[in-house]
Amino acid sequence: MTTPPPINPFAGMDARSLIDLQAAARGDHACLIWEPFDGEGRTWSYTQFAEAIRRFAAGLQARGVRPADRVLVHLDNCPESVIAWLGCAYAGAVAVTTNARSSADEIAYFAEHSGAVGGVTQPCFAHLVRDAAPGLGWLVVTETDNGAPAEDDVSGFEPFSALDGDPAALIERPHEPMAPFAIQYTSGTTARPKAVLWTHANFLWGAKMCALHEDLRPSDVHLVTLPLFHTNAQSYSVAAALWVGATLVLQPKFSASRFWPVSLKHGCTWASMVPFCLKAIAEQPRPERHSYRFWGNGVCEPPTDALFGVKTIGWWGMTEIITQGVVGSAHLKDAPMSMGRPSPGYGIHVLDDDGAPVKPGETGDLYVEGRRGVSLFLEYAGDPAATAAAFREDGLFITGDRVRLGEDGFLYFADRSKDMLKVGGENVAASEIERVVASVAGVRECAVVGRRHAMLDEVPVAFVIPVDAADVGLPERVLDTCAATLASFKRPHDVRLVESLPRSTLEKIAKAELRALLAAEAKS
Repeated sequence: MTTPPPINPFAGMDARSLIDLQAAARGDHACLIWEPFDGEGRTWSYTQFAEAIRRFAAGLQARGVRPADRVLVHLDNCPESVIAWLGCAYAGAVAVTTNARSSADEIAYFAEHSGAVGGVTQPCFAHLVRDAAPGLGWLVVTETDNGAPAEDDVSGFEPFSALDGDPAALIERPHEPMAPFAIQYTSGTTARPKAVLWTHANFLWGAKMCALHEDLRPSDVHLVTLPLFHTNAQSYSVAAALWVGATLVLQPKFSASRFWPVSLKHGCTWASMVPFCLKAIAEQPRPERHSYRFWGNGVCEPPTDALFGVKTIGWWGMTEIITQGVVGSAHLKDAPMSMGRPSPGYGIHVLDDDGAPVKPGETGDLYVEGRRGVSLFLEYAGDPAATAAAFREDGLFITGDRVRLGEDGFLYFADRSKDMLKVGGENVAASEIERVVASVAGVRECAVVGRRHAMLDEVPVAFVIPVDAADVGLPERVLDTCAATLASFKRPHDVRLVESLPRSTLEKIAKAELRALLAAEAKS
């Protein structure tokens, strides 16, 4: 007898449900506080925030955007980025949030692959997006660049206000939790980023579970400085705060010099951090008192907790799993420098090469058990082969990460997928860079690996076998092509011409030897 599927925990709900419920329950409470580096700030109450989202949704509907249509959202952090992201969902459309540092080639791919019918961007990106994605049916542009006056001439573009519609005209439709919600393009072990498709249930799952893991309360004030086109800011910060009716303080990006002044001004109690942030604010004057209850980061209770007087809740997650799959505790002491323990919302498995559970003290591959479309992403949109390859036959999601199961029951990060780099908090596929390097005339073969970096964790280095050993201009051509094709954080910091590349079995490039070479150079 086949067991029927369980009841969806968000049956009869979608993103509109959370927005509407909190507008009714927390109407006058501050929802979003905008702290730009230039220009005037602004505060939206929950009532005003919901109204802005509904008006954006009505504007989409008025220009013929239908449920499940994709809309490209290419913005740095600004109020419009939150309104567009959730406004698309309110209308039933699918926001395609893209990295604001993307190149023209990448934007063209995102727009074409997703089938976006229109786009939202800002003045400094307007010409780039229009030229890269001429197939967009329409493109609206914000008034400012994250608060700063526009320096580019955008007189020929539609303003963001053109999507200001009448909420009373919104057409009724069912609250379907498994309807498509949004897409993020994320680096994997393939040459092109994959389109991770979330459902509305995924969004609500992330909101609820992140709020639980973070011990968020309605009185909390969550500082958001990490990019809003990523899962961390979208789920760990914005969605989680909305779930409990907390306040969000949004900045254009992380600023070490502004971190404490803004935090003190608004009494911030929560912030998601990355190692770069901690290193940067360690060099700034620290206040004697602050309001922070917790920070979130990749490890629990790092040594810097004593310096700042804040407990860090460690966590591990991926775009594909929406929230934290491994997480520390807000209430109990965690093992310092661990990832935390498995979240009760998932089945976390650490398996050896034979597929057996590792013993305490051993390292293995990390797999996640969950429910597609609820606790796990629904699919890689437009790529059924990649979707199938992401799961084992038994349904476990393959993370590509390796972890150690501690004797204390905590999990410790061991290594990421060998062809993935972590550059300043951004995941980068080596194969994505290699695709571009290999396209340069004069390149016979190439390999990209990561080199340790004091501030960015690691940076890409390209090893290239030239067609002609005397081609001294090849490194510069490679760098120029990468600059024109790849986002800045994906570009190699060094291009090395070599006669050959180390090989392992089946003539595969032995990248471990290249990493070892760079590590040895760093020590010398």
